[in-house]
Amino acid sequence: MTAMILGKRIADARKIKNLSQAQLADALFISAQAVGKWERGESMPDILMFNRLAELLGVDLNYFSEKFPSVTREGLPPESNEKEKSTPEWDMSRGNWVDADFSGLKNLHEKFGASNMQRCRFVGSDLSGLLLKANEVEDCDFSNSRLGGSHFEASHMVRNNLANCALVEARFSGCHIRGCDFSGSDLTGVAFSRCDFSKNNIAGARWHRTSFEGVNVMDVTFDGILEDCSFENCAFSKVSFRNATLLNTFFKNRSLKRIRFENCRADRMTYEFLKNGKAGMSNIELIGLEQGA
Repeated sequence: MTAMILGKRIADARKIKNLSQAQLADALFISAQAVGKWERGESMPDILMFNRLAELLGVDLNYFSEKFPSVTREGLPPESNEKEKSTPEWDMSRGNWVDADFSGLKNLHEKFGASNMQRCRFVGSDLSGLLLKANEVEDCDFSNSRLGGSHFEASHMVRNNLANCALVEARFSGCHIRGCDFSGSDLTGVAFSRCDFSKNNIAGARWHRTSFEGVNVMDVTFDGILEDCSFENCAFSKVSFRNATLLNTFFKNRSLKRIRFENCRADRMTYEFLKNGKAGMSNIELIGLEQGA
């Protein structure tokens, strides 16, 4: 399906649901501009976003394929309405979840608000669009799970295993994240806002369009390629960039003196951001234009 056709289908279903672009964007934890680009055919949603999008618009996933009928003035296709009625959405909030095993479950879009979650297992589960708000989440195993578009809000997250997770477009706001394992995870489009992010293992993680805003970043080491990322109004303590390549990455902080760089490379834009923040530049190699192209 072309981007133009897909965009029209998203717009049609959104209007049937009487949602504005801003309302749909808020529910997906993305910008209204991103929804506008989809509907104009300028870009397409990430594949991990489709489950949550279908849920919000009340359509079957097949609605996003050419063989499925589009919406009409009478409403959504009957198949999708029937599916919406037959699939319950459980609210698992205010629970005491200890040693529970949800491993391997698919399409788990439940709400776990204000819950105590201790040593729970979600290994290999599809948790896309999961809402975790005001939870105590400790020693839980989310490894190899799909968490795209999920929202972790005001939660206390300690020693959790998030290794090799697909966290594309997930959002962490007001969270305390300490001693967690994000190694090998895809953090494309992930937003960390007003969080404490300390002593986490982030080796081999993918950093693309990842943003840190108002985050206390402490005792972590970034490696690999960071592209189109941003660090804005963050506090850094014992933070290192080791064997890292920084491309079009934005730093807006009073001082970057506390960051240690070891064998790093940066393109011209990033290099100037770092220099302006008075970062130690001796171990940062400027990538030439012909190399960075």
